[in-house]
Amino acid sequence: MTRLIVLLALISTISAAPAASQTLGLTPAEVRAAFKPRQVVQFELNVSNDGDTPVPMRASVMDLWYDKATNDKVFGTPGSLPHSASNWVTFVPPVFTLPAHGTGKVKVVVTPPPEAAGGSYAVLFVESKPELAPDTTPGGRPIYANVRLGALILLAAEGTETFHVEVTNAALTPPTPQHGLELAFQLENTSNTHIFPEARLVILDPNRRVVARSDAEAKRFLPGQKDTMHVTWAGTLPPGEYSGVLTIRYGKDQVYTQLLPLLVGDTTANQGK
Repeated sequence: MTRLIVLLALISTISAAPAASQTLGLTPAEVRAAFKPRQVVQFELNVSNDGDTPVPMRASVMDLWYDKATNDKVFGTPGSLPHSASNWVTFVPPVFTLPAHGTGKVKVVVTPPPEAAGGSYAVLFVESKPELAPDTTPGGRPIYANVRLGALILLAAEGTETFHVEVTNAALTPPTPQHGLELAFQLENTSNTHIFPEARLVILDPNRRVVARSDAEAKRFLPGQKDTMHVTWAGTLPPGEYSGVLTIRYGKDQVYTQLLPLLVGDTTANQGK
């Protein structure tokens, strides 16, 4: 059975406000689904219109990837980016009209090929028809504007995923009166599918007792993606030698651990001199 995880947060990519100033919404913002060979994945996009007039809409799909320099999301024509799932997607119906103060549904049918392996990605858009927007500047030319709402789709072919991460440049900074403790490290997803690593830092005193712990916010990594993660803790520690234990959970019950030394100095030693 297909496992479908739907996050009901709202995202939107807006080209400009339409002339009629409708407020449009789309859920889900992200769909994560795992499928077995020759299995079709189906789900619905829900689109809402809070405006006073009906809005013609159309659905489309593009590739989803990331910029290696900035880690910003990158969209491309179907089949142009790595791990593309765009050509597997069909909308039913592809064109529809949202009633005033009403909602509409678009069925999304994803038909992966038998050879699909690892993770595959796309971004789904629903877009309003361009309308003439008022231009208040003197001598301005007519401007056509529309609204585009997007939902990410993250797919994984069950039984073909490989999970692995590489952690480098881990730096553990002790707390001071000016700032809290911080751990920064770079994580590279060397898996063939997406992961959402969850990092936890535990600080141990010389007697191996836990004196601090903190969790980092989970972060999305597509295959091959590398980015910096941070774990912070706002407390204080007496001077001494400590150990930091970094634990990262990712994939399907995979765990990475690293031991980091931590020396907390006497911040009052030089005060008053």
